[in-house]
Amino acid sequence: MFRPDGSDPPDYSDLPVLRQWDLIPESKAKSFPNYIPKPILDDYSEACLIRALSPKASATLSRRCLQGIIRDFWQVKPGRLAGEIEQIKDKVDVDTWKAIDGVRNVGNIGAHMEENINVIVEVEPSEAQLLVELIEILLKDWYLAREQKRLHLEAIVKLSAEKKSAQK
Repeated sequence: MFRPDGSDPPDYSDLPVLRQWDLIPESKAKSFPNYIPKPILDDYSEACLIRALSPKASATLSRRCLQGIIRDFWQVKPGRLAGEIEQIKDKVDVDTWKAIDGVRNVGNIGAHMEENINVIVEVEPSEAQLLVELIEILLKDWYLAREQKRLHLEAIVKLSAEKKSAQK
């Protein structure tokens, strides 16, 4: 580096690092409100974080996240994930239900070993990303939409009470 006085720049290489900040986020996880249960958000964030490093593990975490969402949001009777998914079949549209069952199937690849241990079914990073994106859709369509609806209806009730009070 050129210095006007011709001197060498100071050597800071021996100094301890006080604080390090990375410009690029650790993962591509989206931020969600804290009214979504922390264990669900933790599994979602971890699935995003390891998607490229270990897609199979990411798929397994998406499966686990899905199970947490179904148990919390729909208050299903806990059991095997397949049975829990069956309990919400009449509560969600057909395409969503099929995709949810697809997350279960792909997540099972990481969660359960094949009978023949020499059979290895790979999960690609792009496939793990598809599962993560379904989790994001469910968080938006179920949790965020429910909260927005609650706030909207609450505002109408409050408005109605104020107008009624003003009439007196």
